[in-house]
Amino acid sequence: MTLVVAALPDSRAATAPDAPALTDDRMVLDNRAFADAVARAAGRLRSSGVESGEVVGLLLPNRVELVIALFAAWRLGAAVTPINPALAAPEVGFQVSDAAARTVVVEPGVDLDIPGVGLVECTDLVAGDPVPTPAGLDPDDVALLIYTAGTTGTPKGVMITHRNIDAMTSTFVDHFGFTADDHSLLVLPLFHANGVVLGTLAPLRAGGRATVVGRFRPDAFFPAVQAHRPTYFSAVPAIYAMLAGLPDDVVPDTTSLRFGICGAAPMPTELIARFEDRYNVPIVEGYGLSETTTASAINPVEGLRKPGTVGPALPGQRIRIVDAELRDVPRGESGEVLIAGDVVMAGYLNRPDATAETIVDGWLRTGDVGRVDDDGYLQLVDRVKDMIIRGGENLYPKEIENQIYRHSDVFEAAVIGRPHDVLGEVPVAYVSFRDGATTTTTDIEASLRDQLAKIKQPVEIIELGDVPKNPVGKIDKPALRALDAETAVDRAGGDPTGDR
Repeated sequence: MTLVVAALPDSRAATAPDAPALTDDRMVLDNRAFADAVARAAGRLRSSGVESGEVVGLLLPNRVELVIALFAAWRLGAAVTPINPALAAPEVGFQVSDAAARTVVVEPGVDLDIPGVGLVECTDLVAGDPVPTPAGLDPDDVALLIYTAGTTGTPKGVMITHRNIDAMTSTFVDHFGFTADDHSLLVLPLFHANGVVLGTLAPLRAGGRATVVGRFRPDAFFPAVQAHRPTYFSAVPAIYAMLAGLPDDVVPDTTSLRFGICGAAPMPTELIARFEDRYNVPIVEGYGLSETTTASAINPVEGLRKPGTVGPALPGQRIRIVDAELRDVPRGESGEVLIAGDVVMAGYLNRPDATAETIVDGWLRTGDVGRVDDDGYLQLVDRVKDMIIRGGENLYPKEIENQIYRHSDVFEAAVIGRPHDVLGEVPVAYVSFRDGATTTTTDIEASLRDQLAKIKQPVEIIELGDVPKNPVGKIDKPALRALDAETAVDRAGGDPTGDR
């Protein structure tokens, strides 16, 4: 099997050397310059000790050098693990250690105190001697390690192979009709599969281009659209909500945009209509996971779009709805969503038990509840797991609870999602203390600032005399959610949604 995506820098330079490839606010690369930068970056990584079969960490915000480093690592036969630069130091250290990355690409001036790990500043990437010939790659070699939190509270490395990436990008090109004229405006973070695969690799595979912008700001989005003239972008409901809420005097030129894509969390149909009516840009909702290399179902751009659904299964993928015994349920009934196809991950790094629990007889158990209608369109109903989706970021309560439990005075802790008009949900923690405790909720809040990324920190920590339990003695999170909703009126005098 010939790998398509990993070979893109060379193949694009050979067929259209002067065509645009990548842009950010620091550099503009055509295909020839892109290929040269990748070859030189591969030389720089090799000089730092990177070899075939290793993993390179990419601790970078959205910038072109991240994409260059990605292809450079592949050129050496290595995999990459993108790291969220907003993570706290212990979280970065865990991911680097778990992935066994000995080299991490960072921004200038960033210092990581991790024994045995060397740093390469991204501005020095193109200083190496070019590596003229790519290393041999097998389709089943790991290309990306995307870390996602788990119900155990320990992040897991999702092993995405070159076969997965080739299959996913091929599907995107066919589904959206991407051509060399397509141009992605990348606003989602490149440490997510969506940003890497849909926002960057898919348009490059079609011969198109990608413009990488920094952290999303509502007031800067449409000026970027007008300046760069992209044909599409992918975003999460929180971004669409912020854009729909811009002042009425914001009347941008959106004529270059063919469509916008929405994923990561269900988007209210009212918000879809409000955005489309105001900006005349159709939104197609989709659904997928890092474990399926980005997406498994998406509404079509042309044809029947059903707001409130995430569309039919993408070509090459199969979706089943099953009961608790993994038996198929009748069409229209709800059950757990299972997915199969060439996009399903190879497994979780060094976690065979978790892999075996998630992939059963070739089918990926998503943990999501959904139903399929008579047209074959998937509608998501609920989540089996307690995952919180805050602004498109998946947060797992157990990870936050584990940090809270590090305080010996804490007797019980439970984290739930509180509804938020813009972000979808925000985490809220309920705790009870042991008799004679001197620790306070303020103490816990202060400690979490150093241990967790800001997005994972609870917007409120509430002390209870006793955390509610169900009849078998387990913490009753539905009861906590009901309690939190009942006290919403009392919070109205302050900030009822905890937006911070």
